[in-house]
Amino acid sequence: MNIPMKVDYGIRALVDIAYHQEHSPIRASEISKRQNIPHNYLEQVLHALGQKGITRSHRGPTGGHSLAIDASDISMGQIMQYLGGRPAPMNCLIDTSSCTQSPGCSQRNIWQEVEVAMLRVLDDTSIADLVKTTRRQNMIDFSRN
Repeated sequence: MNIPMKVDYGIRALVDIAYHQEHSPIRASEISKRQNIPHNYLEQVLHALGQKGITRSHRGPTGGHSLAIDASDISMGQIMQYLGGRPAPMNCLIDTSSCTQSPGCSQRNIWQEVEVAMLRVLDDTSIADLVKTTRRQNMIDFSRN
């Protein structure tokens, strides 16, 4: 299974915004530098997330981006759906005509179970969960120095 870069960038941008929310709104250029995301592509991703009501754009010299809803209410599954479409471990789960073996394939049920489990993990993981993990990892990294 391949996760589209747009999804990866979108999730990283949302975690960055949530992590730095006390400095909100956050400029796209800051997110771009911290997350190593091409600025122009990041703007497209943030625009798409704004259209879905996930982020809010603020104009002006102190402008930038902020979350439009609480980070705990944004799941990785939502972002996957909004930016990347339906993830599937095998193409035949999306389009049975893509494989001549689909009608009698003994593996298909297993791949469907894998897909359900994957979607459950994505739906059960919020941006807030990822921010908590990031904070824990940063504390560990700082304690090593």
